[in-house]
Amino acid sequence: MSTPAGDSADRSDRADRPVTAISVDIEAAGPSPSGFALLSLGAVLVDEPAASLPDGVAPHFYVELQPDRDGELPGAMAVGGFTLEGLRATGTPPAAAMRAFADWIDAVTPPGHRPVMVGFNAAFDWMFVADYFHRYLGTNPFGHSAIDVKAYYLGVTGSSWTATSMPFVAARYGLDISLTHNALDDARDQAALFRAVRDEAQARPRSEG
Repeated sequence: MSTPAGDSADRSDRADRPVTAISVDIEAAGPSPSGFALLSLGAVLVDEPAASLPDGVAPHFYVELQPDRDGELPGAMAVGGFTLEGLRATGTPPAAAMRAFADWIDAVTPPGHRPVMVGFNAAFDWMFVADYFHRYLGTNPFGHSAIDVKAYYLGVTGSSWTATSMPFVAARYGLDISLTHNALDDARDQAALFRAVRDEAQARPRSEG
């Protein structure tokens, strides 16, 4: 597989670099960035940082964006509680929003580490994040890959795909999680789910050979 030009996070020297896992959730006006706007984005560090973050840098990020296109599905808009008209008045311009997000990723990622996006159904969220990064900044700090919690859970537990929905996964680990469709709240919940699945994977004895 070729590596897209301009994605420094995907250079061949990345293999030996430790990763900084960042849980990301988005809300959008519809199912695809080709016709629908990214409305809000929330992100949190999956783990407590090993060292203190720079002054003024929080372990979380949240932004609401001015819509850059007019497509909308009523169901998608109702879920997030947004209106395109409202966000045109109060949201951050997309270029500024993505620059702020990229700067935050850089600030919370230790030198020598690679930031890796974690999502619950990462295929959906990553699609919007990658599209907006490339259209407005010309590069994506996460490169061209992400960790999907649903797929990770499937591999760790041998569950069925149907049973990878959030209520099933949360119940397995005794987590009281209900989607609020606030991007920051949901990013925090996704991080908790990822840690729980990872803990189960790490607690299992490794086969030798």
